[in-house]
Amino acid sequence: MSTHTPAHTPAPADMKSVLSGFCTGVAVITARGSDGRPVGMAVQSFSSVSLDPPLVCFCPARTSTTWPAIRAAGAFAVNVLAADQLELSRRFAVTGGDKFAGVPWRAGAAGAPLLDGALATVECVLEDVLDGGDHAIALGRVTAAAVHRDGAPLLYFRRAYGRVPDSGAEAEVGVEAGAGASASMSASMAAARSRSEA
Repeated sequence: MSTHTPAHTPAPADMKSVLSGFCTGVAVITARGSDGRPVGMAVQSFSSVSLDPPLVCFCPARTSTTWPAIRAAGAFAVNVLAADQLELSRRFAVTGGDKFAGVPWRAGAAGAPLLDGALATVECVLEDVLDGGDHAIALGRVTAAAVHRDGAPLLYFRRAYGRVPDSGAEAEVGVEAGAGASASMSASMAAARSRSEA
């Protein structure tokens, strides 16, 4: 066991700045609310935990207004977004509004929405919720998993969206869905993340 004591604890702003340098994928966590309506939130914190038993996790902010509905549902789906689903990510990254308006989806085995066009979906029952400071750590036991199409994933790096480059090309960061890059993308993403739930 280490006896090293850090000189100080990094400030939240410093943590955010440093950890924004870790590139992540983007997923939308969905569930069926107690009133039968679909709920969902975009996350960067989705991760595989164990293959046997099959476990995954994601970390919703304690301030999230969607997380309590997902927790109460007891089951959720992870929708892994493709590079061409940037606008879908932006829709689910903010609080409020009808996030599912005009979004095609079908119900999974436990009722959680499976979004059309996702690269893959993972259906889970909520196994446990652990304390994660200003976030919760939601542990899900996988009940079904499927790959739906080939394609590049949607990425998030240094507060901007990006995508895996084509073979031999430089990485693209801050890329809009569809064609070309937008100079305002980083600014709009920063604004969206300021209202984000996870």
